Amino acid sequence: MCRYAMMVYKGHYACFNCQKTFKRRHLKDVDRDAQVSVEAKCPECGSLMANMGLDFKSPAKNDDKQWAHIKDLYTVGITFHSCGCSGPGYIPQDRKAIINYLEKIRSEYMHALVFWRYRIEPENKKERELDYQKNSSHLWAVNRNAFKETVTNQEGINYWLKRINEVEERLHIIKADQKK
Repeated sequence: MCRYAMMVYKGHYACFNCQKTFKRRHLKDVDRDAQVSVEAKCPECGSLMANMGLDFKSPAKNDDKQWAHIKDLYTVGITFHSCGCSGPGYIPQDRKAIINYLEKIRSEYMHALVFWRYRIEPENKKERELDYQKNSSHLWAVNRNAFKETVTNQEGINYWLKRINEVEERLHIIKADQKK
């Protein structure tokens, strides 16, 4: 059972400038008719805060090294969001681990791209059904309606190239910060 599904919890936000965290009510708790949530600003310095997720536990205020690491994680899109069942998943513990983690993901995406480059597209309904039985996980990753419609190789290639580019941008950001 998802522990966060039972009741509404306040979100955990971090200000990297002040090295402080705050919990914040959802806008729906304040104004039931509100449609768009307002960005969270730090009560001390006024800068935008990062939504770190409900599983976030902040480091000590004076632990500069840990705060820098948390900022690195946030910069590459790793936060502590989950449904509460099993936690946020793997969280790299230092910059080198972040780089290794992103390179592993890129490698997995490249492997998926190879599948799409060499896949033989089905030409009729029977071939499509066999393709779905054999490759459903690959097809579902690209299109959730894969059982009902044919997924072309070009769709798969475009999908995985986009994902690879996103990971490479994150790698570029973290490696550029490492050189500073």
